[in-house]
Amino acid sequence: MVGFGPEDSHFVAELTYNYGVGRYRLGNDFLGMTIASSQAVNNAKRLQWPINEISSGFYETEAPGGYKFFLEEKESSKKDPVMKVALAVSNLAKSRVFWSELLGMKVYEEDKGQQRVLLGFQDDQCKLELQGIGQTVDHGSAFGRIAFSCPKKQLPDIEALMKKENQKILTPLLSLETPGKATVQVVILADPDGHEICFVGDEAFRELSQVDPKGEALLDENMAADKSQEWFAKHNIPKPSA
Repeated sequence: MVGFGPEDSHFVAELTYNYGVGRYRLGNDFLGMTIASSQAVNNAKRLQWPINEISSGFYETEAPGGYKFFLEEKESSKKDPVMKVALAVSNLAKSRVFWSELLGMKVYEEDKGQQRVLLGFQDDQCKLELQGIGQTVDHGSAFGRIAFSCPKKQLPDIEALMKKENQKILTPLLSLETPGKATVQVVILADPDGHEICFVGDEAFRELSQVDPKGEALLDENMAADKSQEWFAKHNIPKPSA
């Protein structure tokens, strides 16, 4: 889990190494993440990472695998530099009803001409931007999900509302055991375009999501000691490469 601060107050991304996968087919569902950070722009230039200035102080770049990132050469006025995450939708009006009227997100900006709406749960948190693309949303093989924490007592109400409104529930409310740590309650939904949405009980989630002070060192150590070659040899299959 990587981000600019603790998960209870910052947006974080989950990066997962999946054994047996050498390449993902990107769809058109994830349109990018926007980060306001002069340091990020300076880092990209210093490391000679390919970035393209699409307007004054606003850059486009790609993470390995083709995921889009947009960098603003300024500092965020909020505590989290991650400003927004953009998802594609096939019918903006329909998706707006789902995310705003059913899930309760506040509409911060709306541009019907540009087919976009900006939503969020809190003023100082990362926002979700929905962009209408006028075609079917293709999740490819690289899709993920977006997750929100909320008081666990709200989870049964969320599930009940989705059932009442005939919305898709991918995983009914259940408890997930994490040995030696908290047991978390989750319910996983899908919006009209199949974007997966996980709601997790906040009380246990806060216990699970404590920042590990050794996190970066442990990550570097495990990446350096990658044993994927051993895993593939043990399973007698060749290691795929992208």
